Amino acid sequence: MFKFKVGDTVKVTSGKDKGREGKIEMIFPKEGTALIPEVNIYKKHVKPAVTADKKGGIFSVPRPLNFAKIALICPKCKKITRVGIKDKKRICKKCGKAIDSITKKRKAKK
Repeated sequence: MFKFKVGDTVKVTSGKDKGREGKIEMIFPKEGTALIPEVNIYKKHVKPAVTADKKGGIFSVPRPLNFAKIALICPKCKKITRVGIKDKKRICKKCGKAIDSITKKRKAKK
């Protein structure tokens, strides 16, 4: 069970992009990182392919950020907050309201 989900609005708390906000696009649970578009952008130098029609050049690529470097913005009180879990729901530690339900529908066993 994770405290961050795809689509959550987060704020960067440390690093070169400190203070920037964005929505989580993808989560990598094994690494404990989240990909946020337009945040943590790096340049990637790519050589042109010899046989294919791929072009080379310098491309901007977003890199994932560690969960420790981002903080969730509560949709109710609009403040950065820690996330608690109560009765299978994520709750805001500042206002105490439920962020959303984290239960999944399970298939019935036959």
